[in-house]
Amino acid sequence: MAHLLGIDLGSSSVKVSLVDSNGGRVLAAAQSPTRQELKINAPKVGWAEQKPDLWWKHTEKAIALLAKQHPLSDVNAIGIGYQMHGLVLLDADGKSVRPSIIWCDSRAVELGRQAEAAIGQETIESTILNSPGNFTASKWAWVKEHEPKVLAKAVTAMLPGDYIAFKLTGERNTTASGLSEMVLWNFDSREPAYAVLDHYGLDVSLLPPLVPTFGPQGEVKHDVCEQFGFRQNTQVTYRAGDQPNNAYSLKALNPGETAATAGTSGVVYAVTDQRKYDEQQRVNTFLHVNDAAEAERLGILLCINGTGSGYAWLRRMLGSGGVMPGYNQLNTWASESAIGSDGLLFYPWGNGAERLLCNSEPGATVKHLNFNRHGAPQMTAAIQDGIAAALTHGGNVLGELGAQPTVVRAGRANLFLSDRFCQAFCQLSDAPLELYDTDGAQGAARAAGVGSGAFANHQEALASLEQIGGFTPKAELKDAYADFFARWQEGL
Repeated sequence: MAHLLGIDLGSSSVKVSLVDSNGGRVLAAAQSPTRQELKINAPKVGWAEQKPDLWWKHTEKAIALLAKQHPLSDVNAIGIGYQMHGLVLLDADGKSVRPSIIWCDSRAVELGRQAEAAIGQETIESTILNSPGNFTASKWAWVKEHEPKVLAKAVTAMLPGDYIAFKLTGERNTTASGLSEMVLWNFDSREPAYAVLDHYGLDVSLLPPLVPTFGPQGEVKHDVCEQFGFRQNTQVTYRAGDQPNNAYSLKALNPGETAATAGTSGVVYAVTDQRKYDEQQRVNTFLHVNDAAEAERLGILLCINGTGSGYAWLRRMLGSGGVMPGYNQLNTWASESAIGSDGLLFYPWGNGAERLLCNSEPGATVKHLNFNRHGAPQMTAAIQDGIAAALTHGGNVLGELGAQPTVVRAGRANLFLSDRFCQAFCQLSDAPLELYDTDGAQGAARAAGVGSGAFANHQEALASLEQIGGFTPKAELKDAYADFFARWQEGL
């Protein structure tokens, strides 16, 4: 008997799932923290940092909670999904030399603009597919420019998921898909993007060696196996950023298949076999998990930074005396409000520089608030509708690139727990929404089974995934939502 462990490192929490390789049944799940979200530190406006050792602390706690539900002695493969685009710098002893600069940090935007101009549109469009923007390479360059003494201590530059793999195995490595999300991958030569490294003057020796996305990535250390009760010789056999991993968990592997999430950030991720480049860089193209030289698979990623984070902010603001309403209560309030929220409009731009807005950072906005008419139901509904509208506005960019979703798949989690949000999302995007009982931790576990050979292929790994619900656009709601979206776009 073999069990598979999936770890999903988010910026809000760490989730873990235990999956039986015989049929892919979920045996147990846990997360840490359980009552609050991981703190994102913002020492300055536009900055966003987290300490890598905090991630590991909550990974340990989540796995310990899992072990209380089910023995972990049969775990023989581990998969990791993780928050994308963060920068982790380790010294020779394996300690981070500074807090991680995470995905929603915007301090490196100007450096990225300068790099784009210097490298040139032709090179970027033909080989890198993305401007350096405020992605990982630019964050690394920011440390080089502003904290040279700190960078001098580092011997490895890696991503958050690479760090969790390092803590498990003691080995420093990354994947080609990881380099692509760093904007350090050359899609033509299938090697590091030396044009970016050379422009920034980054030392390529700090990049760890590549391992396959599916396959052996390191053996879990003896003491870690003892700590968690794993069998010896347990391997890490899969690793991918959270959005490609979420797409995998929803069986989005082939051109035309689209996945969505609405956690801390909101994402629509469209799989394609065509290299797509948006000159305005409102959306970005990365290697998908099943990419291969002979069969290129890419993911076009639309990201809205402030979706679940905006919803969590509302929850905190509506709390009193340290007691916050639960998300079920928020969803109930939202369901009580009519389409359009009595004229109230919300724009979710409050969590860092928005790629969809060309890396500008206008801040979140509430428009037409009337103290005598609007309360918790209208505000909650307006935030849900505003998030759905922002995702639809970005979805129009996917349409410009020939990747307009025709069907969208999502896990029944986070904002997709709200029927009102689900209906608004599919109504505005004009595409059916399929809901599945899965998440990133489950996807990472099943993918680990492919990497270890417990599953013969992706189809076998995902065979147990079942659709548990769905929403379709309703003709009787079309005019009301069209009117709302027109007002929302006018407010931009």
